[in-house]
Amino acid sequence: MTLLLIIRRSLRQHAFSTTITALAIALAGGLLMSVWVVKEQAQKTFTQVNTGFDAVLGARSSKLQLVLNAIFHLEASPGNVASADFEFIKKHPAVKLAIPIAVGDNLRGFRIVGTVPELFSDVEYATGRKFSLEGGKLFDPAAREAVLGSFAAQKLRLKIGDEFHPFHGLAFDEKNQHAETYVVTGVLAPSNTPADKVVWIPLHGLQTMTGHDPKVATDVSAVLIQLRSPAAGFMLDLMYNKQGNRLTFAYPIGAIMAELFQKISWFDQVLTLIAYLVALVSAAGVLAAIYNSMAARRRDIAILRALGAGRLLLFSAIVLESAVIGALGMLAAFAVYAGILTGVSAVIRTQTGVLLETFIYNPVMWWAPLGMIGLCALCGLLPAWKAYRTDLAENLSPLS
Repeated sequence: MTLLLIIRRSLRQHAFSTTITALAIALAGGLLMSVWVVKEQAQKTFTQVNTGFDAVLGARSSKLQLVLNAIFHLEASPGNVASADFEFIKKHPAVKLAIPIAVGDNLRGFRIVGTVPELFSDVEYATGRKFSLEGGKLFDPAAREAVLGSFAAQKLRLKIGDEFHPFHGLAFDEKNQHAETYVVTGVLAPSNTPADKVVWIPLHGLQTMTGHDPKVATDVSAVLIQLRSPAAGFMLDLMYNKQGNRLTFAYPIGAIMAELFQKISWFDQVLTLIAYLVALVSAAGVLAAIYNSMAARRRDIAILRALGAGRLLLFSAIVLESAVIGALGMLAAFAVYAGILTGVSAVIRTQTGVLLETFIYNPVMWWAPLGMIGLCALCGLLPAWKAYRTDLAENLSPLS
């Protein structure tokens, strides 16, 4: 009890410096946990999200560009796939399902993608889960109708029955408005996939929209493919990528995204290093705050010694006080973590349609607080040693 009373009195007496130091620790701890969780969750999510497809067939380009364009709706299309090539892959015995898509337009910055109803009726974007409607109905393949992803509908503030004009190009420019008018017939239920941020219209509608080249009206931008077996993927990879020179077969999607994260792993390492450095600086702040207060505490320490407090008790009090400051900071760190993760998740959601599972348990949530508390306690050893060596007689002398 004596130990706890000493710590409590010291924290109250130095409340301002304690608060500032704890806030610095909160920032460091929140940043460290955020960087760690975003790194792990982003890699896990983006290597597993394939919206139910095994491969993408597109114009000759990098596999990564094809996947980012066709699956995540991020990159520009590298070109078109001729209708004859689409029919060939569609009927190939190794292919279970082939879904064509066409891109090139937007609605106030949200991509418009032309496709066929089978994307919603025949594809499981995750095991046992198909795209479903939150309201309304699917578009008629022959009509000027649209189905909106849940996130796109929310941000565009469109509902069933509303009309809109598409805009040419992937970047919004109000001068490039198409003449055609589309009506919203349905809104997809949230799927936590890139499909949530897309405006879906019939394939034929996008192919024949005014301003598009009529010579390629039957071509598609890419083909999303489900295979009958993994061996089929390697066979088609050989046929298109090794033996052919016109088209690119991106397979497997997960491995291609994993290569992307390997290429940018240096960036994760830089962020992690920065977080560790911030943590060290914050812990050093604990050392500086307590050490600098030791001059003012010498008489108090001497009085406690005179009242029977042992050197070891005072040493332990200083070390434990440092640990308590670290613990208070790490409690606040979870609020910092929540704020950072909410902002990062919102940005990723806006750009990709994917929502990271950022608030599920991660081991960093226990080892980071324990590590910071231990580091703060370690930084308390030097001022604790100074308290241990405080001379009783000298510091009890009357003040002049």
